[in-house]
Amino acid sequence: MNKGHIWPAWARILQGRRPLLSIEVTRECPLRCPGCYAYDGEHLATVGSLRNLSDLRGDALVKGVLDLVHRLRPIHVSIVGGEPLVRYRELSVLLPVLSQMGLEVQLVTSAVRPIPAAWRNLRNINLSVSVDGLQPEHDKRRAPATYDRILKHIEGHRIRVHCVVTRHQLQRSGYLKEFAAFWSKRDEVLKIWFSLYTPQHGERSEERLTPEDRNRAVAELMELRSLFPKVDAPQAVLAGFLKPPQTPEECLFAQTTTCVSADLSTRITPCQLGGRPVCTECGCIASAGLAGVGQKKLAGMFSLADIFSISASIGKKVSRAA
Repeated sequence: MNKGHIWPAWARILQGRRPLLSIEVTRECPLRCPGCYAYDGEHLATVGSLRNLSDLRGDALVKGVLDLVHRLRPIHVSIVGGEPLVRYRELSVLLPVLSQMGLEVQLVTSAVRPIPAAWRNLRNINLSVSVDGLQPEHDKRRAPATYDRILKHIEGHRIRVHCVVTRHQLQRSGYLKEFAAFWSKRDEVLKIWFSLYTPQHGERSEERLTPEDRNRAVAELMELRSLFPKVDAPQAVLAGFLKPPQTPEECLFAQTTTCVSADLSTRITPCQLGGRPVCTECGCIASAGLAGVGQKKLAGMFSLADIFSISASIGKKVSRAA
């Protein structure tokens, strides 16, 4: 959510609505990426993994998504999965409609298959391609969505590259710099985004960052944004990485986003990560960005987070009274 969305979002919250919507449009994905939260056994609470859920396709999926949008009236929609390009035919119907509605849409993909050329001219449709580090590590983790496929499939498009920083990347000096340098040279790339790896409770993995890793990552990102203009790491995001919300109730992103899974009815809680994320180690770029923005004060008195919290309370009362 960019700065231009703050006041429309506030109006939605006063109406008892959440201004952001995240939809897992399919349970299917040809990848088997280590650490993928969607296929964790606790992603959907009692339902379990995303793969355990039934999903929709064809006209039923198109109608279901549009019904959600008309009912919830978000200002921003994130389309995730699974792999959304599995449903490229349905998305080729949906995306022009959402664009005509004036909604800001972010589609998160691995670029494992060609991205339809017709999507290039759609307004407010933003493509975010997930890349897990440099080619050797990425290709091992994300085959068949290899570097070669990504580079072929993004030709002619304008994309954001999104990388989740894990511990092994920080073990090699200059790794993130090399990554930023490679993607900065690509004409297709508008921006390069970095998140930090967010673990689940009870997780013991080599990807989990230590507090020292987190500090180092933020320091490196601060340097990278001065070296590579395409690295989009605002101070608000970096501040949010260093001081993430301690609980879902304190997280503006969790509190302003409705997250729906592939049957278009099952809610994902406490945020789009599902399961039991360790909020104190959250590295979600959206959560960090809103956390940083939320600390800004109006007239030197109240923070935006305070205003959103008060507005949400008012909105809930308005909604119950309606």
